Amino acid sequence: MRTYSRKSQMKYYIIAGEASGDLHASNLMREIRVLDPGATFRCWGGDLMEEQGGEIVKHFRDLAFMGFWEVLINLRTILGNFKFCEKDILSFQPDVVILVDYPGFNLRIAEFASKNNLKVFYYISPQLWAWRSSRVKKIRKYVDKMFVILPFEKDFYKDHNYDVEFVGHPLLDVLQNENSVTREDFMSRNSLPVKPVIALLPGSRRQEIRVMLRIMLQVIPDFPDYQFVVAAAPSISPEFYREIIRDTSAAIVFGQTRELLRNSEAALVTSGTATLETALLGIPEVVCYKGNVFSYLIARQIVHVSFISLVNLIMGREVVKELIQGDLTRGNLVSELKLVLTPSRRAMMENDYNQLRQALGGAGASQKAAGLIVQYLKKR
Repeated sequence: MRTYSRKSQMKYYIIAGEASGDLHASNLMREIRVLDPGATFRCWGGDLMEEQGGEIVKHFRDLAFMGFWEVLINLRTILGNFKFCEKDILSFQPDVVILVDYPGFNLRIAEFASKNNLKVFYYISPQLWAWRSSRVKKIRKYVDKMFVILPFEKDFYKDHNYDVEFVGHPLLDVLQNENSVTREDFMSRNSLPVKPVIALLPGSRRQEIRVMLRIMLQVIPDFPDYQFVVAAAPSISPEFYREIIRDTSAAIVFGQTRELLRNSEAALVTSGTATLETALLGIPEVVCYKGNVFSYLIARQIVHVSFISLVNLIMGREVVKELIQGDLTRGNLVSELKLVLTPSRRAMMENDYNQLRQALGGAGASQKAAGLIVQYLKKR
């Protein structure tokens, strides 16, 4: 495949506002650089994007505001971020602005960039099929090309008269390319005893971690034959987790979520991309979510999906159990965790997970998206 020469110095402004966006954007950057060796990246993102040569303007840990109430009380900071980003884009004058999910922020930036005659690409669609589908009009108007990663999203946009590219799910690339360590090495590296593991994935934002982890820890006394290990976000300080864990027997590992999952018998997972990640690794899981009551009541009125986990949404049926808000109690969590640890339930979930992998298609999403991006830029 032809590449740009280093003299091209194509400039990419990429915005990812979450840990998952940092991961997928970093892989996209790696593939873009193969095709465009002279690429310059200026980014809102995280450590992984920085490792791929991106100059980080704002780290995603400073951008995470979860729920309607949290957004409201942090409105001044959020508006300040918008203004700073707009000014920074104009100063950088990129050849393209690439937006990665994070719709509350990125859709406004899409409008701003388009009105300033900048090309706008969107990688990983906002979940407009869940709520506020009217925003498709804004995407049609301000986004030059959308690259989607879920199979049903192409039909969704087609129904709204907007042509998008389905590139497959980038998590398949991540899992395929990773080198896993042996169970013995993982346990030894993290000073964990030789005992079956249940992974706790409480999220990546401080607000959700504080709520979710406290609930998850309540089940420990009911599973004396297992050790519970928290998948900690590398952007959050160890002290933050230790304050929540306190006197429980739970252990913590940082920046090793997938290795932890590979060495676990089951997992309790806060709703989000992690639910799909856990399923693709073949680990039985229980999906959990509890948020601010005010935010949840509003969400119930405007969100129009049958499930909150990507696993169930993609499959169109309940593959993994979801315990949401009032259903997320210690008793329910204990019961569901015991169930997924039984051989019969594990076998059923593995069969469902195989069907899930087939629905997502093969690996190569990052490479395909990068190829299309470079191709479209060459057509300017």
